[in-house]
Amino acid sequence: MNRRQFVITLPLFGVAPALFAHHGWSSFDETKPLYFSGKVTSMKWQNPHVELGIKMDANAALPADLAKRTAPPQAQPVDGGKVFGGATLPKARGEWTLELAPLTRVDAWKVAKPNVGDAIAAVGYTFKDEKMHDGKHVARVEYLIIGDKTFGLRSMPA
Repeated sequence: MNRRQFVITLPLFGVAPALFAHHGWSSFDETKPLYFSGKVTSMKWQNPHVELGIKMDANAALPADLAKRTAPPQAQPVDGGKVFGGATLPKARGEWTLELAPLTRVDAWKVAKPNVGDAIAAVGYTFKDEKMHDGKHVARVEYLIIGDKTFGLRSMPA
């Protein structure tokens, strides 16, 4: 490697680990929606996307009315009824990292920042066969449910 190649390549070494550590949304298995509920254990309210750590209750159950839940109208490109109706509980209980939308979209939806200890629910997707990522269970959230409000995180609010 000559000096010019070295100088051009050197800055990439600092960036490459960050680029390769992040995964794209297409990595998640969108054929199997999962329902998560639990208490918030940690929070990263920042870009590239908001992350919530939750501890799922070992006795978690699907809400009886989940299949009847209405998705926000602006989330119509995603068939909310199909997603809610097809949701199952993840096999793995315990700690999960829930990846939400970018901070700008979360702010546009006016999602109130939950506190550690708050109960939340979400419907989203994880990797095929619930494969772990960097030693953690990770899911991409399609719908975030806080109290009686449902936020469609793939879309912007109307």
